Amino acid sequence: MYAERLILETDQAGHLKKWPKLPANKQFEVIFLVLKDVSKYKKRTPHPDIAGKIKITGDIFDSIPSSDWNLSL
Repeated sequence: MYAERLILETDQAGHLKKWPKLPANKQFEVIFLVLKDVSKYKKRTPHPDIAGKIKITGDIFDSIPSSDWNLSL
């Protein structure tokens, strides 16, 4: 037995937006934990008009001070 964590989203009616692909001929025990703040787990995607069209032409790390990047160097 192994555990796999999935975060599923529902629509306004409470129906799943996307069903996960599961192994065939298996049994599952499912425990649902409702996340309080789902906004931090929401996957952000670019607008379709600009998706895949962005080109980075310079060094983006010099655009702001390294202290603002919150990197543990």
